[in-house]
Amino acid sequence: MLASSATLHHLLLPAPPHLALALPNPAPPLHAWLPISRLAPPRVAAFAHPSSRRLRQRDARARVVAAAGGEAAPVVAAEEASSSGPTKFSVKIPVGDRHILVETGHIGRQASASVMVTDGETIVYCSVCMADTPSDPSDFFPMSVHYQERLSAAGRTSGGFFKREGRAKDHEVLVCRLIDRPLRPTMPKGFYYETQILSWVFSYDGIHSPDCVAVTAAGIAMALSEVPNKQTIAGVRIGMINDQFVINPTTEQMEDSELDLMMAGTDSAILMIEGFCDFLTEEKLLQAVETGQEAIREICKAIDVLVQTCGKKKMVEAINLPPPELYRHVEDISGDELMKALQIKQKIPRRKTLSALEDKVITILSEQGYVSKDEPSGPIENLADIVEEEDEDEIIEDGEVDEGDVHIKPVSRKPHRQLYSEVDVKLVFKEVSSKYLRRRIVEGGKRSDGRSPCELRPINSQCRLLPRAHGSALFTRGETQALAVVTLGDYQMAQRIDTLVDTEESKSFYLQYTFPPSSVGEVGRTGAPNRREIGHGMLAERALEPILPPEKDFPYTIRVESTITESNGSSSMASVCGGCLALQDAGVPVKFPVAGIAMGLVLETQEFGGDGTPLILSDITGSEDASGDMDFKVAGNEHGISAFQMDIKVVGITLPVMEQALLQARDGRKHILNEMSKCSPPPAKALSPYAPVIHVMKVKPNKVNLIIGSGGRTIKSILEETGVYAIDARDDGTVKITAKDMESLEKSKTIIANLTMVPKVGEIFRNCEIKTIAPYGAFVEIAPGREGLCHISELSSSWLAKAEDAYKVGDRIDVKLIEINDKGQLRLSCKALLPDANQEPSSNKQQTSGPTKEKIVYKDDIIKVTTRRSRRKKEGEPSAAEDATAKTLENSTAENA
Repeated sequence: MLASSATLHHLLLPAPPHLALALPNPAPPLHAWLPISRLAPPRVAAFAHPSSRRLRQRDARARVVAAAGGEAAPVVAAEEASSSGPTKFSVKIPVGDRHILVETGHIGRQASASVMVTDGETIVYCSVCMADTPSDPSDFFPMSVHYQERLSAAGRTSGGFFKREGRAKDHEVLVCRLIDRPLRPTMPKGFYYETQILSWVFSYDGIHSPDCVAVTAAGIAMALSEVPNKQTIAGVRIGMINDQFVINPTTEQMEDSELDLMMAGTDSAILMIEGFCDFLTEEKLLQAVETGQEAIREICKAIDVLVQTCGKKKMVEAINLPPPELYRHVEDISGDELMKALQIKQKIPRRKTLSALEDKVITILSEQGYVSKDEPSGPIENLADIVEEEDEDEIIEDGEVDEGDVHIKPVSRKPHRQLYSEVDVKLVFKEVSSKYLRRRIVEGGKRSDGRSPCELRPINSQCRLLPRAHGSALFTRGETQALAVVTLGDYQMAQRIDTLVDTEESKSFYLQYTFPPSSVGEVGRTGAPNRREIGHGMLAERALEPILPPEKDFPYTIRVESTITESNGSSSMASVCGGCLALQDAGVPVKFPVAGIAMGLVLETQEFGGDGTPLILSDITGSEDASGDMDFKVAGNEHGISAFQMDIKVVGITLPVMEQALLQARDGRKHILNEMSKCSPPPAKALSPYAPVIHVMKVKPNKVNLIIGSGGRTIKSILEETGVYAIDARDDGTVKITAKDMESLEKSKTIIANLTMVPKVGEIFRNCEIKTIAPYGAFVEIAPGREGLCHISELSSSWLAKAEDAYKVGDRIDVKLIEINDKGQLRLSCKALLPDANQEPSSNKQQTSGPTKEKIVYKDDIIKVTTRRSRRKKEGEPSAAEDATAKTLENSTAENA
């Protein structure tokens, strides 16, 4: 229900105990709806006094007072305003094993509020601004969030033609969502001023991540501004290293962490969590959330002190709520029909029925006018019968009251028809519909589709739908359906990521989520992915990544596409289930299957006929998501969790409620996994004949240049000769061959083996072709791509004036390796194989088709890669050899085209 402005004050938390000790006069709580002039004088006012001596004395007294209470309060420092600059307020807040510095007042002064938050040498600037006039009322708070990582923060510039940042990258969009989701539930209903939050990373040290700092910075800026949000929020990241939880771990620590948990909340409740882990148990996840909640509580207390010092008055008077009686009128008009409409099980018929009912209510209350049932009704008479004009010559005697020369007849009055704005009626109708849906679930124990709170919708799945795709699966749960398609490729198919660090990362596994408007029976925009699609795709990707084999055991780049063909809630979790089946169908050796489920919540059940215990809903639909208090997505198997995301639509939930939701979600995952095992037809679990064949071999690092050749000439000739798709040769000696079939793969392997072999002095190579003749001798190819010089003195036992006198290009001869110089160049001899000195050189010519060698290639130069990584990531950055290979392949493709 919507709360009036008078009741908003009672929703706020009491003043923190340490605040009363730190201030000479106790002040109201953070967001008390009082003018700033009525607040007690802030302690920091003494710091602005011109006398530095008095500043130190008052600072010391404040510290003593705080210490007397047994808890040291954060001290807000204010730098004295100089003639050329404003006063700067700052406070250090303990977070984990270090402090973050919050500064305000000296930068961005024309914004409603702006702060700079420093963690190490990472600095995030955040500002909050509001429009001068309110927007049209709506059920969605008009707030936008923009987060950007400036490349200059790490001393870089863009590598493109335009040397400036462009559209938001995917990971920047994800941070925008992390900022938006915890702030939105704290906004009061009826506040329609468009609000914009801008956040920039101005400095990055490569150690302290800016995303968790950005969430806290946005919460501080919002608390300092005029926006009448209810409570202060802060955000932290939680890692787990050696079974110990770490608050805001460094980037180096995160490499060894089994958990990546981003969470935000107030000093008493949780508003948002999101992250992924390596199949931690529900108990471990709850312990991590509890650790994060304690850290958030301390940050919020410190923010309270800063807001009391320099916060702005909240715009409570701008809150515009619908008239309270409008709720009763909407219920009177639509009550019975609304209950019947909510019992329709199918989504589209129910939506159309509710839409028609809403139009009816709007017509009555906004156009025709509504007559309350409590008002007396009577016959409607003409105006002439009701109002009677008096004669102008009427004499008014003493004691009579002039009523404006008119007399009202004592007849029945016309009923008063009340008219309301269409926007208010729509807002109230939505809230009344939500109220009736909650009441049906709590009182009747049945949801719109007839299920009980713990019951899941029917599940059906099938694989091998698309014959030419490498893997495909169709997963259907109720009226939610996802078509997942897997494509396998080589390293060139990997997704490159440009970050603040001066390197280019790439992902060998990624999931792309598409939500077309047709999935909900609507007409809408299509094109580039929106923020919701990027967020849902990343959640499903994180859920599936832990079950993939290491890249060296399965050297494919894996792309999963999830297209939502029907949607009625939990489409991201349907992508997890469908994606898992499609991976198995493509022959990817996953460790074990995973599934996902979305949980809902009705928090205040006592209002709807319950006993007050929060009611957890399993496998929520779209209407339950929109009308409920929580959307908690959990993915994993029956033993642990791989990814999770929770959004709260109320002020926050407690740990016991989250624990109940996690345990109920585990039961739901078990049921889904059991249904997925009944998939018909089942996954193929074998590579598709249309998938490329990839082989990884290892050569000595100093032989890599022999494979690439001068300007990529050698590798280009191998591609043309064998027909393989690509050859990736790295500086560490790893060679990855991607071919269309086994025949071309084996042919390329043989060529590379000959190129990288290590010949030894004394070996004999027979039937070798003369490639080039020079005045000083002939160059002979002893193996594909390997040539040596046979000096003119070694071509014959007799003296030769010119090599052309005995041989020509294309002739085949037998040679012996007699020397390898410091540069690795080979010196050959034909004379050493002649039976006697009088034998003619031409008698040593051969006619067979290819060279042979009397000694075999040393097999220790070619080995399989068997190392292992915990997560599926690239081992290193692209080497010079890899870049040269990529350019060669691009040139080859262009020439073939």
